[in-house]
Amino acid sequence: MYRETFVSVIIPALNEELSIEKTIADLPAELDEIIVCDNGSSDNTVSVAREAGAKVVSESERGYGAACLAAVAAVDTRCQILLFIDADYSDYPEEAPTLLDPIVDGQAEIVIGSRTRSVESRAALTPVARFGNLLSTSLIQRLWDVEYSDLGPFRAIDYGAYQSLQMRDRDFGWTVEMQIRAAKKGLEAAEVPVSYRARIGTSKISGTISGSIKAGTKILYLIAREALSDFD
Repeated sequence: MYRETFVSVIIPALNEELSIEKTIADLPAELDEIIVCDNGSSDNTVSVAREAGAKVVSESERGYGAACLAAVAAVDTRCQILLFIDADYSDYPEEAPTLLDPIVDGQAEIVIGSRTRSVESRAALTPVARFGNLLSTSLIQRLWDVEYSDLGPFRAIDYGAYQSLQMRDRDFGWTVEMQIRAAKKGLEAAEVPVSYRARIGTSKISGTISGSIKAGTKILYLIAREALSDFD
């Protein structure tokens, strides 16, 4: 256990055989379980993840949110904190304590790893990701008066707090939905700077024009949906 706290690591993955082993290997040994959700890989992601010590579940419906939801559904009943990280080795898994400690210490219920708080990490983001972050976080601040600097996938959340959010997005809007709903619920939120590097392989979102357009459209739609729901 991590400081007497049961932590479940959630890793959505799609064709990440070149990076998944590195991601798992660099996670702190004290974390209790690692759950990889294979989202329809055609390579050896599943076998590599299992050999690296992860529990693997599958979700045939393509979508980042769908994969996260399936993985969370498989966590141990003792889970107290969920730690989310991508499988592409762009984040630094060894920095997990930076995100976990504020929750363990009772200072936050959700912690976002911000890639924009250092020059080096910000430079590793694609222009599309930088623009999307700026637009989305600016809208969130204006609408819900909560200041974020990133929608980064490297994040931790108290399991009970996560359940209260009733997450439902099944694709590109997962991270922004979590942050908006946390703001609307009044969860104690924190951001911590994290390191970031160019991912291994090609991004399914910012690495393609169509992926970027779909992600941007979905994120804006989701922000509008959540804002309108405040008036229901």
